[in-house]
Amino acid sequence: MTTSTSTPPSAATDFILIRHGETDWNRELRFQGHIDIPLNDTGHEQARRLGLRLAGEPVDLFFCSDLLRAQQTAAPAAQQLALPVVTQAALREQHFGVVEGLRAEDIRELHPRAWEQWLEFREDHAMPEGESPLQFHARILGALGALATAHAGRRLLVVTHGGVLDMVWRTARGLGLNGPRQSDIPNAGINRIRIADPSDPAQIEILDWADTRHLADLPAQPNYDQRRHLKST
Repeated sequence: MTTSTSTPPSAATDFILIRHGETDWNRELRFQGHIDIPLNDTGHEQARRLGLRLAGEPVDLFFCSDLLRAQQTAAPAAQQLALPVVTQAALREQHFGVVEGLRAEDIRELHPRAWEQWLEFREDHAMPEGESPLQFHARILGALGALATAHAGRRLLVVTHGGVLDMVWRTARGLGLNGPRQSDIPNAGINRIRIADPSDPAQIEILDWADTRHLADLPAQPNYDQRRHLKST
């Protein structure tokens, strides 16, 4: 896809969406959710390179999930752009309830029924005390819609989470919320979208997706999808 850096139409809002850098729990296939996990060394290097890549980018406002891994990813870019970062809890990852902090194999052992249901990829299924994809999707579209309404015609930089970007991709492609993730969502990748009408945040145009040129010579990122990891074992 071609990257767009032109000024958005007056009623539209352009977003540069970033998934946070890598954490140790990503590598360990643990469900992070709302638990505050810091970046690991690779994640900090990804964040540093992201900051250099975004230097000089035309950005009006900078928003971020309030979780530490997102804030640490945002910090180098905020310094390069000389912008304050506004944190919002609404931009957090999906909440996974009682299984947060557990590895996929731990969930399969401790919560076997919940794990079997998780493998069905149903939009209405939530881990115990967690959010379903339907609930999560509503939260994320509400958050993006509020930003688009408040800042129509401007370009916003947002550091958030992989699940958030999955909700954006599914919405833009009209895929629905059932079924496995189909998009590439690398840590510290750059994704550009446009919401043309702030009153209808579900109408998302993808301008560019999963740009990782700034990370080209770093170690390859693993497959973080816990369900694929254990589906056949």
